[in-house]
Amino acid sequence: MKAAVIVFPGSNCDRDVQVSIEQSTGKPCAMIWHKETELPELDLIVIPGGFSYGDYLRSGAIAAHSPIMREVKARTDSGVAVLGICNGFHVLTETQLLPGILMRNAGLKFICRDVDLRVETTSSVFTQNYAKDQVIRIPIAHNDGNYFTDPDTLKMLEDEDRVAFRYCDAQGGINEAGNPNGSMSSIAGILNRRRNILGMMPHPERLADQLLGGIDGRPMFDGLVEALVA
Repeated sequence: MKAAVIVFPGSNCDRDVQVSIEQSTGKPCAMIWHKETELPELDLIVIPGGFSYGDYLRSGAIAAHSPIMREVKARTDSGVAVLGICNGFHVLTETQLLPGILMRNAGLKFICRDVDLRVETTSSVFTQNYAKDQVIRIPIAHNDGNYFTDPDTLKMLEDEDRVAFRYCDAQGGINEAGNPNGSMSSIAGILNRRRNILGMMPHPERLADQLLGGIDGRPMFDGLVEALVA
């Protein structure tokens, strides 16, 4: 699998996800500066977490207009898989590659802790190595993770099985207590219609090695290798 991570000024999770990808692939993962206008042949593009452009204007708003994003959009049209994590999810909504917006957390405070997620679908290259309704524990670290969209778009996401993850309690229940940021319908990650783009607020790369305290994020990267190399 040929993979690349897009690096913006302010990215701070780019190296973490590079390590996770290389751990699963056994091959180097390219790091692409945001001012580049071309990409090599790739199977996977990752837009990492962090604070692109210091979150000025709003999270992901300036990064969405970086030169490399024109090429990222073109690659998604040809079927290349794109994973946007945290700030990367913001960039994907700002470029309208995914619907909806991410607002300030309901509590108006930055949240940095592990949360429980329920896997809502296994019908994607990103989630195929999990089981439906499986509860996994993944860290979050964000100030603007409150997902919101209009009722018609929410119904579309539900009807088309495009909600990838929801925040939940330890038993998998969807309730206010298990929702850390107030996201509509407890949404933590969504897919595009073609299912080759995933945006998610939690950080799977932060729990992809036992040395980090757990491996609930590892199946995502291993599954991508299995799906995209075959």
